[in-house]
Amino acid sequence: MGFLTVFWIGLAIIVFFALIGSVKVVPQRQAYIVERLGKYHETLLAGFKIIIPFIDKIAYRHSLKEHAIDVASQTCITRDNISVEVDGILYLQVVDPQKASYGIDNYIFAAIQLAQTTMRSVIGKLELDKSFEERDSINSVIVEAVDKASDPWGVKVTRYEVKNITPPQSIKDAMEKQMRAEREKRAMIAESEGAKQAKINVAEGDKQELIARSEGEMQRRINEARGRASEIEAVAKATATGLREIATAIGSENGIDAVNLRIAEQYLTEFGKMAKTNNTMIIPQTMTDVSGVIATAMSVIDKTKK
Repeated sequence: MGFLTVFWIGLAIIVFFALIGSVKVVPQRQAYIVERLGKYHETLLAGFKIIIPFIDKIAYRHSLKEHAIDVASQTCITRDNISVEVDGILYLQVVDPQKASYGIDNYIFAAIQLAQTTMRSVIGKLELDKSFEERDSINSVIVEAVDKASDPWGVKVTRYEVKNITPPQSIKDAMEKQMRAEREKRAMIAESEGAKQAKINVAEGDKQELIARSEGEMQRRINEARGRASEIEAVAKATATGLREIATAIGSENGIDAVNLRIAEQYLTEFGKMAKTNNTMIIPQTMTDVSGVIATAMSVIDKTKK
């Protein structure tokens, strides 16, 4: 085998591998940065691509997916001079592969550092109690600051989440005591409010009972008065009816004789009762003259009729 044969075989092998190297398959949601002779040439997106061997090369590979980057814990000083440990998670995404390749050397490291410095600045403006309550506002401020700074890098910061805000142990103990005292205070207030409401309910019940009792007593008296009035009215009506009947009877035929007989009977009956109950009796001179008693009674009846 001559030298020329070996040369052509070697050249064929080199050309074969060069052709294989010129074929690129870019995965979905990735971007390749192609440099031609050391200068940016184009950005290859997902699909089957071919580059020129020995002239073009893949200088950078970027994922276009959203990245979740852990921001390490750092010490921050609050407005009331308390040291707290704060960590979080930064979410960002490459939107311009060219800027991400040439705008900054390491956009992930830069974004983390910017998030940490912004975090220290934001925590320094808040008191400890507010730092726990203002997590949403802290996240918004960090996202706005990092996103604005990362725009020339071709990176979009989507969100930032504070994971933990850890104060010193002494502050934890003080906060626990404060929370315990606050819970006891709320319990005492709730208990006193319950006792107050119970007393109000009892007083209201007594009031309603007294009102109901007085209304019942009033209704009873009204009913009794109406009953007495009805009784008096009925007696009066009965008496009037009896008197009318007596008057009618007196005015009828033989009415006077009946009245005389009735008066004589009652006179003798009452006189007999007096004789039974009293030891001493006053006897009228005209004891045997019953007609005189009847005449006297009749004179009264005549006057009444007139």
